[in-house]
Amino acid sequence: MKAFAKCGAMIAGASVLLAGLVTGCGNSDSSKNSGDSNGKVKISFLTLWPAPQVAMFKKDINTYEKSHPNVSIEVRTVPFGNLLSTITTDSLSSDGPTIFDIYDLWIPQLAKDGILAPAPREYSSDIESNYASNIVASTKYGSAIYGYPNEVDDYALNYNKALFKAAGIQTPPKTWSELIADAKKLTKTNSSGQIIQQGFGTITSWNSGVVHPWLAMVLSDGGRLVNSRHQPQLTSKAAEAVTQLYQDMVKKYKVTNPSMSTANASTTGPYLDNFANGKTGMIIMANWWESALKSSMGANFKNVGVAPIPVGPDGDGSHTVYYSWLTAVNNHATPAQQQAAWAFLKWVNSPESGKNGSSAIGDILSSEGIMPSRTSDIAAHKSQLDEPFMKAYVDALKTAEPFPVVFAGDELTTIIQKSIESVEFGSLSPSTAMSQAQSNATQLLSQYYKAN
Repeated sequence: MKAFAKCGAMIAGASVLLAGLVTGCGNSDSSKNSGDSNGKVKISFLTLWPAPQVAMFKKDINTYEKSHPNVSIEVRTVPFGNLLSTITTDSLSSDGPTIFDIYDLWIPQLAKDGILAPAPREYSSDIESNYASNIVASTKYGSAIYGYPNEVDDYALNYNKALFKAAGIQTPPKTWSELIADAKKLTKTNSSGQIIQQGFGTITSWNSGVVHPWLAMVLSDGGRLVNSRHQPQLTSKAAEAVTQLYQDMVKKYKVTNPSMSTANASTTGPYLDNFANGKTGMIIMANWWESALKSSMGANFKNVGVAPIPVGPDGDGSHTVYYSWLTAVNNHATPAQQQAAWAFLKWVNSPESGKNGSSAIGDILSSEGIMPSRTSDIAAHKSQLDEPFMKAYVDALKTAEPFPVVFAGDELTTIIQKSIESVEFGSLSPSTAMSQAQSNATQLLSQYYKAN
């Protein structure tokens, strides 16, 4: 979800890292209510931001509307779990959103379906000039750019330093064997043998929340999700090893309780609450949840430590996965709405709209503990990026790999999620689950990519 570039003291180096990592107005609908009798253009912005960030955004909108009295902007919010379906179902309606936040994994299908408007040359040039090349690439389908990048998120091991101290653990685990040993020390059970403090937590009921941490472990054991021919690699040694590790954490070592791991439609819920309340010793999670942890933990946020993904027995080092988000324009909005939308996006993503050299979007993202991707925003928020929590995520980007952006990527993620959860909840063995996932994923991707 967020969602997945802050750079701390190594601002120049991180900018280089980001650089190395990773026209037209579209269709019009004359029946669309794009303005009022006074000629004011009405546009709407669909986002998944929480209330504090929406409040910040509305202040920015008010500023923009004062200098652009011919434009009226409404903000709509939905939970992450409802965002894609809202975009796909509402984009053709008369009151559909003009602008929406999208996860980069959705670009191929939304572009192919004609929902995304390609950026006119003025705006694609602005994007190419102010964002690292890998970030620009994450906005593309074919040769067209489909929106303004807004955030980059990656994954790391979060742990509770107070629980580590109580368990006599000096440093976070660097390998799988250390991860298992530490998880055992951190786990507590009641008189009935039920886990009341789990050493290692996972996430369930949210496809990317399940698959991204799992994939980070796969990458750190020398594996991949798909190969260069878009063929899934779910029966590889690494994929099966991580899935086996998950089963062992639940059944063999009894340090993970999947029932403590549920996520809700807003991508919060028990998995977050249990970590924030000291009932989960370690969990792999993305940087964007910093603000949720601060809100939930208060002064105890100081106990949160962040470390690289533990390395598997066949890995060459710690690796993680990253993803990005962008803000796109509805191809079915009227030409006047699209023009107003792109003009607003250019302004709200420029230093003109924010404070101390940051854009308004950069300020909003940073307030939520999310890494902004515009080069000038990275520089403007250098001091925040130096803080231990965020710096660990920025450092992890050095060896991070993007989550593969493929057709039907969300469906692919759900296939893998269901297989992993079937292992965690004991209905399938790791080998059977991964074999089924491989078969289903191959069938899915073969509809879009020719075998060769």
